[in-house]
Amino acid sequence: MIKEAIEKILSLATINTEKIGDQIYTNSELRRVSEALTDTLKVRNLQGIVDYLRNDFDKKLPVIVHVISPTQVNVVTEFNRDLSRNTLIEASALLPEINFGRFHDVENFNILLQSCFVDTDFKHRVLAIVGNVVDEKVVTVGDNGISQQVTAKAGIATVEPVVLPNPVWLKPYRTFVEIEQPESAFVFRMKDGPSAALFEADGGAWKLDAIERIKLYFNQELEQLITDGQVIIVG
Repeated sequence: MIKEAIEKILSLATINTEKIGDQIYTNSELRRVSEALTDTLKVRNLQGIVDYLRNDFDKKLPVIVHVISPTQVNVVTEFNRDLSRNTLIEASALLPEINFGRFHDVENFNILLQSCFVDTDFKHRVLAIVGNVVDEKVVTVGDNGISQQVTAKAGIATVEPVVLPNPVWLKPYRTFVEIEQPESAFVFRMKDGPSAALFEADGGAWKLDAIERIKLYFNQELEQLITDGQVIIVG
């Protein structure tokens, strides 16, 4: 009697697994066993993903390179048996903080333009205006009531009214540095103080442009792996 009870207890304690279709279940209640997920590597540039995939250190090819946004790219595996994916490596862009839609005094605005924007003709035009303002007053001019005018130096000893250009086309650092930064339109405004601000004016179209540029970068850097069917780029 005692022997039978012990054998019964031992049989109940045994962990059993059973495969039904593509899924694995365990114990008498048929609880599904989830597949273990790998830890995600984290990098700050696109080159890190390229190096990882070229070396295939973890032997996880084929994979999908998912361009989620201008600042994030994930490399994921095919579906596991429980219909989930492993994220093998994730790239998050390391970018400066740029506060659009916020007024800055001309000194800080000048520093912002010089440190966080790619050199372009428009950038230098805006810098020339804010760097030579001699009057704290900003005047609204024109029949539309929108255009603005400031008084700025025109030479060593002369000043003249300058109408602010609008829109201005600039290239702020907003995506991975390996690709050319997308150019987009901004509304350039000033107010008494003087202070200046940039307001985004392209409806977010630059984000789609950046995603396409990232995909093109991977198509070039991972051409052989893509040709061999080992890497698929989506975005």
